[in-house]
Amino acid sequence: MDFQNRVGHKFGTAGPATDQEIAADRRERLRKLALETIDLSKDPYFMRNHLGSYECKLCLTLHTNEGSYLAHTQGKKHQINLARRAAREKQDATIQPQPQTSSGPRKTVKIGRPGYRVTKERDPDSQQKALLFEIEYPEALERVKPRHRFMSAYEQKVEPPESKFQYLLTACEPYETIAFKVPNMEIDKAENKFFTSWDPQRKVFTMQIFFKDREEKELPALPQRPGTTNLAFHGGGGFTR
Repeated sequence: MDFQNRVGHKFGTAGPATDQEIAADRRERLRKLALETIDLSKDPYFMRNHLGSYECKLCLTLHTNEGSYLAHTQGKKHQINLARRAAREKQDATIQPQPQTSSGPRKTVKIGRPGYRVTKERDPDSQQKALLFEIEYPEALERVKPRHRFMSAYEQKVEPPESKFQYLLTACEPYETIAFKVPNMEIDKAENKFFTSWDPQRKVFTMQIFFKDREEKELPALPQRPGTTNLAFHGGGGFTR
């Protein structure tokens, strides 16, 4: 009986070819075709490792020779991964970058500390103590005005905190921020007592502050509990009712 024209029969052999033989024959034909049409030097996923074998960087597969790699590139797994990579790159290209709502802190190269003068003053009528600050910013940037703020001694980390003092900070780019250590007294914010001024021509920042005098206030009396009597202490060494 002639088996050459039966389904699954491989021509030139004595019997029908197995599935493994058909797959091997298909891979061999694809390898020869790929060697003739594909330049591996231009394949971004082709890599030769230190062991002398070949790898597919897209599929993370290992191959013993170039023909095996080329046969792999024609297979279903590699083609699916190529399609996924192309779809992801297309999606990334269509996504527009979101506009930044804030550029973050501005970075300016500092050029050092400014020159300054501090003058102690006293109001001739009320005898209030005052301080006059004159800070020079000759290299101040255009349209930049000095800023100031008061800081508690417990906010800073440079010196051990002292409750008797507070800090006056002034800043103006491109100079470093400087701090003045002043008494921890309430600042008089009245119109004629507290003022700041910036001279854009001379590049001098002027600031005057007055301190309010501390008022001694009597402590409120302690509340009495039923059945107790207030005792007053006298210097003579005894208590009286």
